[in-house]
Amino acid sequence: MMWREQKKPRFRFRLKISCSPTCAIRKLEGVASRIAVLQPVRDALLAFQRSFAAEEPGAVIDGRDIGTVVCPDADVKLYVTAGLEERATRRFEELVSRGEAANLNDISKEIAERDRRDMERAVAPLRQADDAILVDTSRLDADAAFEMAIEIVVKQLNARGKTSI
Repeated sequence: MMWREQKKPRFRFRLKISCSPTCAIRKLEGVASRIAVLQPVRDALLAFQRSFAAEEPGAVIDGRDIGTVVCPDADVKLYVTAGLEERATRRFEELVSRGEAANLNDISKEIAERDRRDMERAVAPLRQADDAILVDTSRLDADAAFEMAIEIVVKQLNARGKTSI
């Protein structure tokens, strides 16, 4: 496995989370945002992420610093976003559909706090790469957002003389 081949230090975090898998995902997202500010953790992950992205046939990678730090030379970069209210509503509806207790106001505050923390961190802050194409999904459903992304990727690759994705 690629991770074991790396000569970087390994970090192991143990979290005790006593709740449903959906709840655990929400808690892990918050923890990930806090851990992401630790330089040794970022260094260890960066080499792995870059190696993964460089493998053929390439990769589609989602993350808050992928286009600016991890893969600054990517063939195509999309900065996918939506308004805070829309993101909170989507998360709320996702949790409710899974039978989880959810409070729209709390979810909105959590998302806003994570955004603030990630935008203000000293190392690899959340920001749109200069050459990334903004994709605002506030008024799009998942299928429409996917179709838009594919359209943009195909157009960008064709412009660079690449014929397949």
